[in-house]
Amino acid sequence: MKRLVYLLPLCIFLIIFGYFAVGLNLNPRDMPSMLIDQEVPAFDLEPIKGSTRGFSKEDLKGKVTLVNIFGSWCGACLVEHPFLMEIRAKGLVPIYGIDWREKNPDDGPRWLARRGDPYTLVGDDPKSKAAIAFGVTGAPETFFVDKRGFIRYKHVGPITQKNWQSSLWPLVQELRKQ
Repeated sequence: MKRLVYLLPLCIFLIIFGYFAVGLNLNPRDMPSMLIDQEVPAFDLEPIKGSTRGFSKEDLKGKVTLVNIFGSWCGACLVEHPFLMEIRAKGLVPIYGIDWREKNPDDGPRWLARRGDPYTLVGDDPKSKAAIAFGVTGAPETFFVDKRGFIRYKHVGPITQKNWQSSLWPLVQELRKQ
């Protein structure tokens, strides 16, 4: 009985250590979304300052699209932006933008004017209504939407040449076949 008392803390430690070991091997970019294989949530965003048209759920139907959540305050968005411009220039897939949580309504439009605008349409989301509906945890996040308006994949972090070629572009091509 005395041995059991001594072994119990060791067993508890080993169990906790096992959970930590498994957690350390998980990829933080693989954040599951409850919206995968679900219809895009309802949203209707006003245009960013200086634009005449906003962006809503209805704009996504009938074609494979990307919905990119960004902000002028986001350092990782700055890293991603040149590659989004390349996708736009090559006409690979329409990209729609959600300008998320700008402190000043001029910041997002000014940022796009300086760096180029890769988006087909951009909606302004200052109060995070669309971001909450999409379950956004940070920026940038990009949702891959099929022709019927269903979310098929969520990419967390910047889209780069490497992840585009290895998994994201093949996903777009596969979605187009469906």
